[in-house]
Amino acid sequence: MIFNVMDFGAVGDGVTNDGRAIQAAVDACAESRGGQVLIPGGRTYRSGTIVLKSFVELHLENGAVLKASDHMEDFNLFHVPMNYDAGLDVPTYENCDYTGKPALYFLYAKDCHDVKITGFGSIDGNEEIFYGKVSPWHIDGKFYPRMPLLFLEHVEHLSILQVTLTHSAFWTTHLVGCEDVLIDGIRILNNLKLANGDGIDPDHCKNVRISNCHIESADDCIVFKNTEGAMEYGSCENICVTNCTLISTSAAIKFGTESAAPFRNITVQNCNIHHTNRGISMQMRDQGCIENVLFSNLNIETRMFSKEHWWGSAEPVCITAVKRREDTNLGYVKNVTFQNINCVSENGIMLYGDEHREKGHNIENITFENIRVRMIKKTDWPKDIHDLRPACEHPMVKGPMAVVYARYADNVRFHNLSYVIEEPVKAYVETDYNVEHCEDVVINGEKL
Repeated sequence: MIFNVMDFGAVGDGVTNDGRAIQAAVDACAESRGGQVLIPGGRTYRSGTIVLKSFVELHLENGAVLKASDHMEDFNLFHVPMNYDAGLDVPTYENCDYTGKPALYFLYAKDCHDVKITGFGSIDGNEEIFYGKVSPWHIDGKFYPRMPLLFLEHVEHLSILQVTLTHSAFWTTHLVGCEDVLIDGIRILNNLKLANGDGIDPDHCKNVRISNCHIESADDCIVFKNTEGAMEYGSCENICVTNCTLISTSAAIKFGTESAAPFRNITVQNCNIHHTNRGISMQMRDQGCIENVLFSNLNIETRMFSKEHWWGSAEPVCITAVKRREDTNLGYVKNVTFQNINCVSENGIMLYGDEHREKGHNIENITFENIRVRMIKKTDWPKDIHDLRPACEHPMVKGPMAVVYARYADNVRFHNLSYVIEEPVKAYVETDYNVEHCEDVVINGEKL
C-alpha cells in the first residue's frame, strides 16, 4: 500500500511544518502492517522529528526535499531541558567525548524492524541553525552533541538506498545496535567546514554492508563506533565497505575514537579516497579492541588541513592506541592487513602504541602488502607534528616526517613497499623509516 503524505495534509511549500502530516502517514502505514510512505517529488517539506516504525518504507521521489524545521524545539522528542544558545566552553576539536545519546532527533527509530529509507530525493538537516563559532577553516556548533540526521537504534533488517543526505549538523547516519543493515547508492553531501558532521557511524552494529556511496563530510566519512551509552548491544562486527568515494577534512575511514567494545571482522575494499586529512585512521582510546580487519585495493590522496581544528596530519594510514584518560584500561589493535594501496600523500604511514605497557605492545600483527607511497607537498601547514588527539598526555608530538613512523608496535611487516619522496618534502624527512621501541618490524626483508 502507498500512503501519500499529501493525502494526510502535507503542503510541501517549503514553509509549512508538515511534520504532523508525515507522522500520520507513517503511523497509518505501520498500523496497516506495512507499505510505502510517499514523499512526492518537486516539493520541499519542512518537519520536526519523524518517528519511523516497523514495516515502513519512507520513499522520497526525485526532486522531493525533506528539510529540518528552523525551530530546534521541534526536534526535542523526549522534552529534555536544554539551552539551545548555551555555547561551548571548550571547542569540539579539544574535547568531544560522547556517550552516543543525543537530545535532538530528526528521523528516529528504535526497537523496530524492516525499515527502509529510499528514493532519489534528499533529506536536509538545515545545518545553519546549529552554527556556533565560525572561522575560515572550521565551524563549530552552538552546543554538543547536536542533532543527527538519522538516529536509528536497535533496528533489524534496515535498508537505506539511493537517497541524498545533506547539510547535517552532526553525525549524519548514526546506527546504534542495528543488525542486518544495507546502505547502497546513497550520497552524503555535508559542509566540509562543519565539525562532527560524520557520514555513516555504525555503532555496536552487526552484519552491515555499505556499498556504492559517495560521501563528503567534515570530520569523518565512515566511522565504526562503540559508544559507552550503548554497551548492551555488544561488539561492532561483520561489516563490509566497498566501491565508495570519500572526501573528508578528517578521516575517510575511521575506527573510534569511541572504542568501549570490540571491533571485529571488517573489510574495506575498492574505494577511492581523496582531498582528505587522513585516509584510514584506527584510534583505540578505550577498553575495547580492533582485530581481524582487511583493507584492500584503495587509492588514497591526502592533504593537510588546519592543524588546530582537524585531527590528523595527512597520513594515508594512521594506527594509534593511546589512553583517553589516565585510568583507562586500554585495549589493543591486532591482525590488520593492508593490501594493494596507492598513496599520494603529504605524510607517511604512522603506527603509535601505548608506551606504558609493561609487557608487549598493544599494536601488533600488522601487515602491509604492495603499498606505494608518493610523498608530495601540497600545503603550507606545519609538517613536524604527529597528532595523537584525543589523548590524556602528549596529544601533539613534535618530530620529522617519515615514510614509516612507528612507535611501540610489534610484529609489523611491509612486503613490497615502494615510495618516492618529492624534493619539497625531503626537507621535512630526516630518515625514510623512523622506528623506535618496536619489536620485530621488517620492511622489504630488512629487520629494523
